[in-house]
Amino acid sequence: MNFHQLLQTRETLRRQARLADAAFAWHRLAGLGRRFAVAGLRGRVRLRLADPGSDAGWPALTALDGSQSVIEEHFTDEDVVELSDLLAFVGAEPDDGAHVLRIEDLEPRFAEPLRRELERAGVSVPAIPRRGLDPSEAPRAD
Repeated sequence: MNFHQLLQTRETLRRQARLADAAFAWHRLAGLGRRFAVAGLRGRVRLRLADPGSDAGWPALTALDGSQSVIEEHFTDEDVVELSDLLAFVGAEPDDGAHVLRIEDLEPRFAEPLRRELERAGVSVPAIPRRGLDPSEAPRAD
């Protein structure tokens, strides 16, 4: 491919990259929602964002209505960082450096708009991730 061909395909590549990112975010959000449900977590949680300038260098997920020990048992620091990144990707605006949300709203509020975006673009989206959160476990387009 020469330079001019690459420039001509730029917009198509940008669109495909956005769709790939949306598919990844949908898959991960739906998978996290499924994991929260399997763990029996319901109610409000507070996701405090990382603040490198303070002692809060990592995001933290705190149960406001349920059991904090269940969150700590079923979700790693990496899961919490990923949730924070996913909410940033979908454009969720935090209040005072934190998101307060109902666990039950994770999929309908954040994953479903991604599903609709993908479907409008002609992407066939499965009902829910069949297994865990590893993208290699996503259905293949063979």
